[in-house]
Amino acid sequence: MSKLTDNLDANFQLFIEEVRESGQVWGLRYGEDWVVCRSAEFEDADVMPLWSAEGDARLHCVDEWADYEPEVIELEEFLDIWINDLDDDDVLVGPNWNADLEGQELEPIELAKALVELDA
Repeated sequence: MSKLTDNLDANFQLFIEEVRESGQVWGLRYGEDWVVCRSAEFEDADVMPLWSAEGDARLHCVDEWADYEPEVIELEEFLDIWINDLDDDDVLVGPNWNADLEGQELEPIELAKALVELDA
């Protein structure tokens, strides 16, 4: 059962808490390809949806993403490598999008800051 709701701020906070605790971020991968989609908020922007739990990621392996599987990214690797690569590619991140693919879209560096701040 997913903990994600229609409260996008609560979903974001859950992402921060669970990723800090587990040390893992989840994306959807098929072969060498990761799910990246068009932004709902920003024109000409792409977003990589990410989840704090494998189960929530797996719920999105339907329709056009049916061939994808949840893939773990260790937090240290995410912060050391992925954040810069996503930023260089001008790809936003979408932490803990709910079943309706609704959620925050933010710059990778903003997500990294939230993950490492002690009082976030």
